[in-house]
Amino acid sequence: MIEIEQFTCLSDNFGVLLHDAETGRTVSIDAPEAAAIQAALSRRGWKLTDIVVTHKHFDHIDGLKPLKDAYGCTIAGPKAEADAIGMLDEQLAEGDVYEAGSMTFSVIETPGHTLGQINYHCPQANALFAGDTLFSLGCGRLFEGSAGDMFASLEKLKALPPQTHLYCGHEYTRSNAAFALSVDPDNDALKVRADQVEALRAEGLPTLPVTLERELATNPFLRTGDAGIRAHLGMMDADDVAVFAELRARKDRF
Repeated sequence: MIEIEQFTCLSDNFGVLLHDAETGRTVSIDAPEAAAIQAALSRRGWKLTDIVVTHKHFDHIDGLKPLKDAYGCTIAGPKAEADAIGMLDEQLAEGDVYEAGSMTFSVIETPGHTLGQINYHCPQANALFAGDTLFSLGCGRLFEGSAGDMFASLEKLKALPPQTHLYCGHEYTRSNAAFALSVDPDNDALKVRADQVEALRAEGLPTLPVTLERELATNPFLRTGDAGIRAHLGMMDADDVAVFAELRARKDRF
């Protein structure tokens, strides 16, 4: 039995813990804020044994040292960013599998936001941990990679089972919904999702997790071939990467 605890870190980061009740292994996805993670562990009565890191940005690794000092946990993360992160006990690359008790985390390299970012698919939890690659109704900014890099990364994630639950690094869904509606205004599924997001945020509740199936129906960055989006952009005959690049550029200015 895998239990998942999701909570807020910093201002808008998500912390996520996975706990294997049979073995007692507890995994943190990234380490944005040590105090918030320790509070969540205390609430649940869990001991942190592992941290799996998605990428090098400070708001995903700032808690690594205090958590390592407190628990002696194993830290794994992207081989391509090992020097920048600096505390990895295990370096991971495309196709690797990190094991923690009965949980397995399949590594998917997803360059775009950073060149070395990796995502984790955990089938035992029916979950994808996408860091800052894929957000609900959005995707990460291209700080290092190209539009082609990010498009290819998202194509990998689209191939996962549609009922997989998406967990992301930040609570950005409300602002992403506003942009999505601006480029896909006739999408009824998107309108329903946007209304639900507003209701959740009004109650102070998270908008995640969400299924990949729902994202495939509503997230414009996963729907570059959609005729309605292409017509709205005036790009009916463009290739998918060009459409993606235009969407990302418009979101950057939104």
